[in-house]
Amino acid sequence: MALEQLSTKSNHPASPTMPPSYSASLHRRGSSDDLDQLCVNTIRFLAVDAVERAKSGHPGAPMGLAPVAYVLWTRHLRFDPSDPHWFNRDRFMLSNGHASMLHYALLHLTGYDLTLDDLKQFRQFGSKTPGHPERGHTPGIEVTTGPLGQGFANAVGMAIAEQFLASTFNHPLASPTMPPSLERRGSSEVIDHHTYVILGDGCMEEGITSEAASLAGHLELGKLIAFYDDNGISIDGSTSITFTEDVSKRFEAYHWHVIDVADPNDLDAVDHAIRVAKSVLDKPSLIVCHTHIGYGSPNKQDSAKAHGNPLGKDEVILTKQHLDWPLEPDFYIPEAVLTIFREAGERGTKLHTEWNEQFAAYQKDYPKDANAFGLAMNHTLPDGWDDDLPIYKPSDGPVATRTTGGKAMNIIAEKVPTLTSGSADLNESTFTKLEAWDDFEPSSLKHGSYGGRTINFGIREHAMGAIVNGMAAHGGIWPSGSTFFCFSDYMRPAVRLSALMNIPSIFVWTHDSVALGEDGPTHEPIEHLASLRAMPNFTIVRPADANETVEAWRCTMNMKGPIGIVLTRQKLPVIDQEKYASARGLAKGAYILSDAMSAPEIILIATGSEVSLALAAQIELEQKGMMTRVVSMPCWEFFEAQPEHYRNLVLPPEVTCRLSIELGTSFGWERWVGPHGASLSVDHFGTSAPGEKILEAYGFTAPMITHFAERLLRHPEAAREELQNLQRRFAGHSVTI
Repeated sequence: MALEQLSTKSNHPASPTMPPSYSASLHRRGSSDDLDQLCVNTIRFLAVDAVERAKSGHPGAPMGLAPVAYVLWTRHLRFDPSDPHWFNRDRFMLSNGHASMLHYALLHLTGYDLTLDDLKQFRQFGSKTPGHPERGHTPGIEVTTGPLGQGFANAVGMAIAEQFLASTFNHPLASPTMPPSLERRGSSEVIDHHTYVILGDGCMEEGITSEAASLAGHLELGKLIAFYDDNGISIDGSTSITFTEDVSKRFEAYHWHVIDVADPNDLDAVDHAIRVAKSVLDKPSLIVCHTHIGYGSPNKQDSAKAHGNPLGKDEVILTKQHLDWPLEPDFYIPEAVLTIFREAGERGTKLHTEWNEQFAAYQKDYPKDANAFGLAMNHTLPDGWDDDLPIYKPSDGPVATRTTGGKAMNIIAEKVPTLTSGSADLNESTFTKLEAWDDFEPSSLKHGSYGGRTINFGIREHAMGAIVNGMAAHGGIWPSGSTFFCFSDYMRPAVRLSALMNIPSIFVWTHDSVALGEDGPTHEPIEHLASLRAMPNFTIVRPADANETVEAWRCTMNMKGPIGIVLTRQKLPVIDQEKYASARGLAKGAYILSDAMSAPEIILIATGSEVSLALAAQIELEQKGMMTRVVSMPCWEFFEAQPEHYRNLVLPPEVTCRLSIELGTSFGWERWVGPHGASLSVDHFGTSAPGEKILEAYGFTAPMITHFAERLLRHPEAAREELQNLQRRFAGHSVTI
């Protein structure tokens, strides 16, 4: 919009928000180019002032990126500030999350529920503007970013989700009932949006970016557009001390379309680059922006001093003078600028309204798909989705829980069309392939289609975790990724962020213990259960047999937050549900699987493959006159969420003799066994041998459990010493001070 129109409309000389001297200067300039520059500098100085007031933060990246962000948000990005959750919005992520004030400034200017006072509370306790962007905390933030590279990999997941949903629900023919204003798009194209992400030098150095970029190029995700903030500066100084690779050639090798913008302050060049990127349909695009960190600061531009510290009062004054910005007031927003940004938001609201009309026509033309899509958008399961899940009998076993887990996934997938799966090149071992559907791949590769439901992540566990998070954050999908449990270590930063965001990411981890055997200690998880149980807001389930595995999937599909399902490689007996309690007890986290014939003297608490051993030991103990209760505890988190009276029913406080049995470290089990209990555990690394030999050596047999339980009941101190000696025997090293 021309400056004269804005001036006439808003009567700047009388505006109380604009100093008269600056208003006069604005009138003298009189060109749209000058107004664009005014908008860019508004972004810059909102960031500068917020960081200065907080006495903490990162002003440099927002100052350099402001032109790029301005062009993207006012000329290209589809968003509705009045409804940040509009499903067909473009997704925008700031992978270099330390530049958060750039994002907050844009959200405020375009009309999201983020006030100027919120900006003034940047990085303060309880504010809506934390130091790094947090999903669910600030309106308009798609994902929690800050750990570098995570947001970029999330963006790959977002782009996969868009492509999959478009292939699943769009139709090739336009609607005969489409309103005339929307005939060009047609009702069939209800999913059609882009994913944009900004990342910096630090993101580029993280390995997760390489993993995710490689997969994105392979998958030809043409609606993914990344902006590389190539300012050449990191905390320790110039990136030349560590990072001298040719990023453009690297991404070209990943099969990305690469565009170079030499001067990001050239707004037309940025605009042209975005338009070109949007026209490339068979490759993701990387727009390399050679920005200047701390742009406009006379003494700190292009230096590490502009990265992670306020400019300082004197330098702020010099920078404002250099960029012809009024010194007062702080957090100054010219009315003309606010009009430009708010009009961008209003355009998005109009697009949302048009999409609603489009979806209404889609509902008439494709009612079945519209119903399924509506359920998916709201993360709601269809009626009867779990009707066909099996109930296993002892005669169906023994069977590995990875096998029954895979079967449960495939049965659920028949009823839930947006359940997707995938693995880190381990579908043949984790059994997580959805057999009745194509793989998710571009048709050019002739292996599958974008409507395929098994994603071949390749040997990229870290990126897989973050991509699953991006898909879950996008919405409309129940996404899962799988690998061996030991390699959850490679995924941990992404798993932690799934918990921080409280999104329904699904992680399937198989080969859950030393019982996998011959592959040895490099592949045998020991501390992993304890480690993941220590993570706030994350649920970890280790089912005991085929039926508990089915119930684990039933609970998983109803989760609003992230969950990990931990499954066996080895075959396990199917626990008889006519003789023992129903596996439906899994939903409560722990339940009395088999009670004592009278008041229990000792409680055996077991998880996973060890539950059947506990049942066998119970028989021997009861034959010896020791009243024994067996508790299956597949999920600590579910159990913790139960009311106290239920927890006390399962684990009566008066029964203090308790033995936990789990093929993992004992760390944390003191919570459930108490001061008078003990743990049969593996507090050392494993070894390479047939699985059954390892279990025998480590004491995980029914006779040994019976022995330890009897000793604990009759001679508790001696039992605890014997269990400790068992651990020392295999520890393989001594600790000296």
